[in-house]
Amino acid sequence: MNDTEGTAWSYSPSGTLLGALERGRGLGWAHALADRDAGAEAVLDCLRRDTRWDRSVDERADYLAFLVRELGLPIDPLLAQLDGPDEDGSERARETLAPLGLLGSVPAREALRRYVREGEWWQETLSVPADSWPADWWEDLGPDAVRRLGGERPDFWRSEPWLTWRELLPVREPASRSRHRVRITPRTDRLLAALADPDTPYRERDEALNTLAERPAVPVRLLSLVPDLTTDGRDGFGVRALGGVHRAVRRLGPLAVGPAREWADDDRDRLQWLGVRVLAEHGGPGDAPRLVAELASQWEERGWCGPNLVADGLARLGPAAAEAAPLLRRFWHHTPHSYERPSYLRALHAIDPEAAAPLLSESLWDCESDARLYAVRNVPVEGRPAFRLAELRDSPAEWEVLREAAARRLG
Repeated sequence: MNDTEGTAWSYSPSGTLLGALERGRGLGWAHALADRDAGAEAVLDCLRRDTRWDRSVDERADYLAFLVRELGLPIDPLLAQLDGPDEDGSERARETLAPLGLLGSVPAREALRRYVREGEWWQETLSVPADSWPADWWEDLGPDAVRRLGGERPDFWRSEPWLTWRELLPVREPASRSRHRVRITPRTDRLLAALADPDTPYRERDEALNTLAERPAVPVRLLSLVPDLTTDGRDGFGVRALGGVHRAVRRLGPLAVGPAREWADDDRDRLQWLGVRVLAEHGGPGDAPRLVAELASQWEERGWCGPNLVADGLARLGPAAAEAAPLLRRFWHHTPHSYERPSYLRALHAIDPEAAAPLLSESLWDCESDARLYAVRNVPVEGRPAFRLAELRDSPAEWEVLREAAARRLG
């Protein structure tokens, strides 16, 4: 949930026009085009504020850009946001204007080009079209960009467009030299001894655990130590699992399932969650009830971050996890954390392909590229989905992998 205007804000109900748009669902797209006046107002509302639950992973820019184009909305609000004093607002505007440029909006393209020449956060803005536009749309900005550097090194000199413009830079970065370093580490038995000793400082235990996790073979003896592999709580964040525990344990695969069943029923949250994750990754059909119980608990708590990991495990179990279908459907419909929605879609499709068909169809319009891609690869090619597949195949703003997948489905 974001408070982008200094006032309290919460998501609208998921089945409404605004609620579906806020969550980036295909339903929002359908509602907006069915009632274009209400749709225009709702899309503008979503442009004004950040409706992503987690701005680091949730996608919205392409989704909103397509809707701006489909509804014929003016881009003036985006231009004002781009040039405004709020850095987050300017970032959202440039991320939406970039796909609009690909969709044919000349004003959107010119706005970003102008901002590179004049705007405050111009280097961040320059990275967006350089990442997605054809090179001939931004190559000529090189002299202006170098001028704005004032002799300083670019913030993002290891990526485009600075790789293309390296010859224009007054100070060039030296070529990196590859150095082969021999790393000497303790034997496995010494690492295990350090982990087993409660007097070993937790940072040393953490280093020992990460070293073990990188070995060609993780020793099975590690499993008996897992319940006590914690920090000492002196850093102000409380006692918690060492950072490398899951990475090391998952390397053991099915060998960790037996202990994981015990951990999953432990009263310590950190150990319980580790057990659930291992069961999701390696458990069998008999572990489905425990995974369903975890999903139910997360639903009761409206825990939007993490159910996708359980859903991925349920997808692996397929029809054996049929009891999870109603919960997965609820998460798919209601979660504001759109990044996790593709996991719910995959799980529902693995458990009951026929019941998941409407969700696959809607997901062709989802804000998440992974959801669209999964739908493209699995939706029945008939009726409205077939027309949508053609749109995705031909869209200049769509992900190349997705366009190719749509083309293959259409033959």
